[in-house]
This record gives sequence, structure tokens and C-alpha cells, in this order.
Amino acid sequence: MDTAPTITAPMGTATISTAATNAAPTNAAPMIAAPMIAAPMDTAPMQEGRRERRPTARPVARILLCSMLAVALAAAAGCGDDSSSSSSTGSDDSLGTVTVTPEDAIQIRSLNAITGDVAYLGIPNQRGVELAVADFGPLHGFDVNLGAGLDEFCSSDGGQAAAQTIVADQDVVGVIGTSCSVAATAAAPLITNAGMTMIAPSNTSPLLTSDLAGNPGPNHSPGYYRTSNNGLYVGEAMALMVHDQLGLTSAAAIHDGDPYTQSIAQAFADSFARLGGSVTAFSAVNKEDTDMVPILTEVVAGNPEALFFPIFQPAGDFIADQAPRVPGLEDAVLLTDAALLIDGFMSLPQSEGIYISGPDTRFASEANESTGKTAAEILQAYQDIYGESPSGAYWAHAYDAATLLLEAIKAASEVVDGNLVIDRASIREHLNAVSGYQGTIGTISCDAFGDCGVQKITVIHHLDHTDLEAGRNNIVFEFAAGSS
Repeated sequence: MDTAPTITAPMGTATISTAATNAAPTNAAPMIAAPMIAAPMDTAPMQEGRRERRPTARPVARILLCSMLAVALAAAAGCGDDSSSSSSTGSDDSLGTVTVTPEDAIQIRSLNAITGDVAYLGIPNQRGVELAVADFGPLHGFDVNLGAGLDEFCSSDGGQAAAQTIVADQDVVGVIGTSCSVAATAAAPLITNAGMTMIAPSNTSPLLTSDLAGNPGPNHSPGYYRTSNNGLYVGEAMALMVHDQLGLTSAAAIHDGDPYTQSIAQAFADSFARLGGSVTAFSAVNKEDTDMVPILTEVVAGNPEALFFPIFQPAGDFIADQAPRVPGLEDAVLLTDAALLIDGFMSLPQSEGIYISGPDTRFASEANESTGKTAAEILQAYQDIYGESPSGAYWAHAYDAATLLLEAIKAASEVVDGNLVIDRASIREHLNAVSGYQGTIGTISCDAFGDCGVQKITVIHHLDHTDLEAGRNNIVFEFAAGSS
């Protein structure tokens, strides 16, 4: 069996709901309808609405060198700067400034998985950012330029390549992304050590922030934030549902080895064991595997009552399809996470009967305090502009991530002699102090490690692959960290 570092979280509270909400069927829109645009990975094209770049920041080669050293040594030490803009990546020194002239626009970027198997997650994120930038409007009288959407392909290599493109543009001050935790582990060190700020809408791996006990995760980067939940709470919520509501005492977990799937599976296993349950197997598949019978046969040896597999498509599709046909797993309860809380999976026949955890998307009527838009209004605009509903669960988290970044830039900038001067370190200082910000997803506060999510999780029981809306509304368990 594979092993992973044990990670623990303070126990939250949970509420059980046994009544399903039977909503009227809705027609699921195609997963990808609008053409996506992605900047080339090896160039930094000039964006619309900007002049020729001025050599006011440190050389690109030096940015990349400092970033790579930071990844290898886990600290930025000794990377000098011979430009007029201070750019130390230490804790207290200035990260430098960016000056925007009246002819230019404030530069931010969106970095998500917008092509490939995980585009269902990244495309709604990208669109949520676009809507937020449009709704927020000019900042101190200066337009905000999002540029072309960059693709991280839900991979480490993709995250690194896209991050190198971003840091090559010295005028970029912030990034919304990534979609996938595995991409963030490679992108975040490069982006943050270049002095930029990064806010992720759908990363949940605790490795990127903290263990919730005051210790940074091994992949934590100062300057990285997220509006999604910490995965330790996700694992705890599912364990509580399985042990306390379903009354099961044995369970197995399968992951695919990446930071998201392995850490979520480990969080579930640790929480389930603390509750007194028996973890009969903790195994891994390859993302490219199609024949899951060998690993499922290994799992069945422990005779688990439940099987948790927080895995992306297409591997998750194969596990859901093949598990019930493996002798000994016919009656096992199947469980998964938000990676499969999507139209593409929930419309498959094998998705029926599966419990799926994810962020609580029962957004209240309160408006985002920066734009005045409610979730219902944003969703309607999404449908009107893009011709379909979001295929993933994190579009509102992306919207709030963008408005948080824009508010931080606004607070960290001032107009001097007609130019907008943005202080990079002050962007982070503003985010570090965020408390009680009213977002679309709820009330947002950021902790010392960049966790800004509302930490509310629901579990649905999906019963009918032809009625996705009913499945999403069939909430049978809910969890809120720290609630009484």
C-alpha cells in the first residue's frame, strides 16, 4: 500500500440531511461551447491596451533564476536586483512596485486548465474571472487587462510553463489560478517569488497552505492564497458522513498520486481512523490507467464497506464503472469528491448511487461587496454570455478570488503624477488582513497561510444520471468548520 504523510485537522461540525430535494430536470449544456484562447507557453505577447514595455523591473533571467533557487532551496536568498525597483523576496523587504501610465492598463492573468480532460473545471474558473473583472470596472480610473487565458493543463509541467510565461511579463501584478493543485505546486513558487500574488479558486490540497495546526504545508509559498476549501476539511466531512451517518466501520481509499488526490484521500483515511473506523487499503492508480480491476482486486482483499476515490476523469469513470463488477465490491458504497462533481461524470450511468463531496454552492442572496452582484445575477450573466451553465463547482470561488485581488491592488496603489503606482508587498499585506469580506461564496477571512475559503462542504447522493440538477440538490450531509 502507498503511504503519505499523516495530516490532521481540528474536528468541525456536521449536519445530516436525509430529505432529498427533487428538482425539475434540466438540460445539461455541452461541457465546452465557447472557443478558448491560450497564450503561447514560450512567449509573452504584448496585450491589447498597453504600450511597449518599459525596462523598469528586474531582468527576466534574474526573476527566473531567483524563482528556481527558491524552489530548490525553499527560500529566496541572495538574488540581487540591479534595477531601480526593489524586488527582494524576503519577508519584510519591498517586493518592488509597478508603474502604470495612463496609456497602459493594470495587468493581471488567469491561469486555469482550459483544455483537455479537466477543462470542465478550468473553463468556469476562467469565465468567473472574466465576469468579475468586467463587473469590478476601472481601478483608480485605470482599466484592468486580463490578457489571454493561460492553460496549466492540470499538470506540473503545464503549471511551470505557464508560470514562466507570466513572470516574463514584469508588469503583471497578480494571477487567478490554478485550477489544479498539482499545477499550483509548480506554478506558485515561480509566480510568488517574482513578487506577484496568486489566488487559486479550486485548489484544495493542504500541502499548498497548512495542516490547520499552525504549520505550513511543504508546498506553501508566501503570496499564495485560495478561496477554495482546505482539503483536510473535505476528508473530515466525508469520513464523518461515512462513519456517523451511514454507520460504516471499514473503508478503503484510492488516489492517483498527485497532490490533490493523495492528500484528500489521506485526509479521509486519517479522519476515518480517528473516528474508530478501519482503513483497509490505501492504494494508487496511474492517471492513464483504464483497467482498474487489478487495483480493485487488491482493495477487495480487505473487505471494505466503502470505497473513496477522489480522482479526476477519465480514471474516475473507470473506477465507478468497474468497481461494482469486482466480486466482493458489489455492495460497497462508492464515494468521490468535487473532481467528479461535474456534468461529464454525473451524466454517466455508473455515477448513479455515488456520494460526492464538494463546496457548498447554496449561495445566499448577499451580494459580493465589491461589485454588488449576487450569485444568482452572476450565474444569469454567465448563462447569457456563454450560452451554458457552469460545468464545474468553482465559478463563484473564481469570481470572489478576482474581486479580492482587485480590492488588494486598489488598496496597494495610488496615483502619482498621473501614473498608478502599485506596491507589490502591499497587495499581500491587504490580503493577509482580509476578515469578514462578503463574497459570493460567503464571508471570507484569510489565515496566515493563505486559506481564505469559507470551509463549508456538502455531500450529495446522486441517484439519476438523467437529472443532474436533482442530484446536485440531493444534499444528504453538510459540514462547516468551526461551527457550533
